[in-house]
Amino acid sequence: MGDIRVLVVDDDFMVARVNRELVERFADFTVVGEAHNGASAVRMAEELRPELVLLDIYLPDISGLEVLRRLRALPGPPVDAIVVSAARDVGTIRTAMRGGIVDYLIKPFTHEALWERLDRYRRLDRRLSATPEIGQAELDRVFTGAPGGYTPAPAMPKGLTAGTRDIVRRALRDARGELSAAECGRLVGLSRVSARRYLEHLVDAGEAEVRSRYGVAGRPERRYRWAGPVQAGAPVQARPVSADRSRQVPRG
Repeated sequence: MGDIRVLVVDDDFMVARVNRELVERFADFTVVGEAHNGASAVRMAEELRPELVLLDIYLPDISGLEVLRRLRALPGPPVDAIVVSAARDVGTIRTAMRGGIVDYLIKPFTHEALWERLDRYRRLDRRLSATPEIGQAELDRVFTGAPGGYTPAPAMPKGLTAGTRDIVRRALRDARGELSAAECGRLVGLSRVSARRYLEHLVDAGEAEVRSRYGVAGRPERRYRWAGPVQAGAPVQARPVSADRSRQVPRG
């Protein structure tokens, strides 16, 4: 099963680049193009045939809502859309929902918020592609993000998401050595505190080991090393998001 093809649509070039890097860092997704206005979005969707569009509402020529309507009218397999926009008025949100979006994310948002939605979409897409029928209990798990969906895993601590865990897991595995929480956070675009919570979860799950390194002064530094299976092939290196200062995607 191939990667999910994504088209990123945002009139702000910096935001589009950040969103592209965040999507490409997430497993099983490939960005096939960027569009910076509505007409280009519709044209590229028709040419590139993405399965998912990250769609801004405020575009310079036509509204993202009109883009959504035109996407629905394209021949061939339907294109799913996640709205990623600063638009927060109820009328816009209702119209987008009636237009058939699969999720809505208001700017500014954290990296984890986008990864959570990508993870939910990935699990639903993969599960629905695997069988002609699905039971209510399993469908509930897919929609709510509870354990038992796409990626089998120990129960997630409150406040953590499976998608971000997967990114931290990959960064630690690909490091081929030890990382501190601060180093891991810089690699994946999380705060040190958030990265440490995910690393400690991997330790609890038996996928990571931790040791304390004592320096000249101050508290010992906790260093984490991957303890799970090493995948064959070249590692996929986690890349820092160049435009990230506050670990939030800016308004646009």
